[in-house]
Amino acid sequence: MIDTEAPDPTAGIASQRRPAALPKAETVPVMDWRRDYPVRPWVGVGVVVWQGDRVLLVRRGRPPQEGQWSLPGGAQRVGETLFETAAREVREETGLEILPHGVITAVDGISRDPDGAVQYHYTLVEIAATCRSGAPIAQDDVTDARWVALDEVESLVVWDQALKVIFLAAAQRYDTNRSGA
Repeated sequence: MIDTEAPDPTAGIASQRRPAALPKAETVPVMDWRRDYPVRPWVGVGVVVWQGDRVLLVRRGRPPQEGQWSLPGGAQRVGETLFETAAREVREETGLEILPHGVITAVDGISRDPDGAVQYHYTLVEIAATCRSGAPIAQDDVTDARWVALDEVESLVVWDQALKVIFLAAAQRYDTNRSGA
């Protein structure tokens, strides 16, 4: 086995193990952990958290979407399930404990710089979750967090993909409640 240093500040992973069958470390390209101008898309998780009829929104504190209202979420870590990522990200960003219960959809989050180069590229898996109680407290990489009634979402959220995901989640929730599931 060959140990290779591959620091990832978001995951706290000090190293990764590789099978001996892979090429020697000096011939294996070092993984680029940058989020901007990535060499590959990042897998991210967005979370539509419900408390009664209200949805949780956070104001992003870092690019992309810095200063914008959106869904809580972030990058998936190696060895973490989608639901574990959802719970961790909501806890880190708002202090809330949630119960993830389904995949809503997946969307692409691609941002280009003024020259047209891909500056950020995320494949986002959107998760539905519930929070029984609690008030969100902005932490980590968000500057504000709050529960919002569904009819207020459009006045805060500007990214069309986030709006589509929230309303799709609401429709799925309505259909599930209506069918008695």
